[in-house]
Amino acid sequence: MTDQTVVSIAREAVVTILLVAGPALGIGMLVGLLISIFQATTQIQEQTLTFIPKIIAVLVSLVIFGPWMIRRLVDFAERLLSELPSFIR
Repeated sequence: MTDQTVVSIAREAVVTILLVAGPALGIGMLVGLLISIFQATTQIQEQTLTFIPKIIAVLVSLVIFGPWMIRRLVDFAERLLSELPSFIR
């Protein structure tokens, strides 16, 4: 296994992680921004107001994007494991 192969696998792993985590993080950030704007306009500074909507939004995004996320992870694992014998030589 060469250095270039290790770097290639690591790069592909990082890209896969970012793609899989992106939808849930993006939706969580968007909901957090909307709640912050709502709090700033109404001057309601309740700390617990931010957590419940963000948790619900992230869970809904995991339900919606979950099959796609699992497919991406399984594809990455299958590619990695199928190429594993060629790496060992």
